[in-house]
Amino acid sequence: MLLSQIADSLTCKHVGEDVKIISMNNLSSASVGQLSFAEHKKYATDLQNSQASAFLIPSSLIDFLPPQSSYIVCDNVSIAMAYATKLFAPKKIDFNAPDPILGDGTYVDERANIENGVVIGKNSTIMAGVYLGSHVHVGDNTTIYPNAVIYRDCIIGSDCIIHAGTSIGADGFGFSHTATGEHIKIYQNGNVIIEDDVEIGANCAIDRAVFGSTIIKKGVKLDNFIHVGHNCEIGEYSLFVAQSGVGGSTKLGRNCVVSGQSAFTDHLEIAPFSTFTARSGITKSIKEPRGVWSGYPLMPHKEWMRLQSKIAKLIKE
Repeated sequence: MLLSQIADSLTCKHVGEDVKIISMNNLSSASVGQLSFAEHKKYATDLQNSQASAFLIPSSLIDFLPPQSSYIVCDNVSIAMAYATKLFAPKKIDFNAPDPILGDGTYVDERANIENGVVIGKNSTIMAGVYLGSHVHVGDNTTIYPNAVIYRDCIIGSDCIIHAGTSIGADGFGFSHTATGEHIKIYQNGNVIIEDDVEIGANCAIDRAVFGSTIIKKGVKLDNFIHVGHNCEIGEYSLFVAQSGVGGSTKLGRNCVVSGQSAFTDHLEIAPFSTFTARSGITKSIKEPRGVWSGYPLMPHKEWMRLQSKIAKLIKE
């Protein structure tokens, strides 16, 4: 849609060329044809370097825009961005998409529900109660067990196993908040990408991205009852034990080991080959690889063991 149409929907003013906008994205990833946004001066450098065609900004950031920029001035950028995401949300089901395509040797149970636009590779097995939304792609030799749900536009690689009751591509937990306490939904218009040789246990939930993709990389193994938030990236060959959770936009390097009931807050960077013992609470990024971590507050495992020993001695006294 045209930038002027977006501005009218938001009851805001647009400035500059009335460019055509096809989607939204964050500042660092946006390209031509996309609308991006910035709320604080800490994003000034990203704003100046962004390739977006137009921006949602407060008046205080106008001077930081790239030359000849088109933009919409908003009193509350967070709320405007939330309302704008709704304008670009795809329909829940694409009835105009082509019929599903099934590769040679693939079995789809008659009780599964496969929407138009789905493509499934060779020798895959789709069991009873599975739902594959519009434009889902599934690779070769992949098994999806009963009652798993994969929302539209998500991509599942080859040689994957997805166990019963798992949800892939549900909306991430994203809201903007008004001054009077209402919560305005940020529509999650990205997808989930599951790379090859991934196994996902029963009753897991992997949320789709706001923009771009939530990515589970090659060789990852998730136990039952795992939650991965929107825009996360789980590095190659990482292992997650049951009841662990990862907050939105957190990225783990390859071969991380996450023990049961551990939790990550959002927007963290975790170094490769990091190991977390059971019930670890990770609230800060970890830059050094190959560490073993425990507890909450998080500390090196050896320190945590010494602390537990001292606590045990105090109790005995």
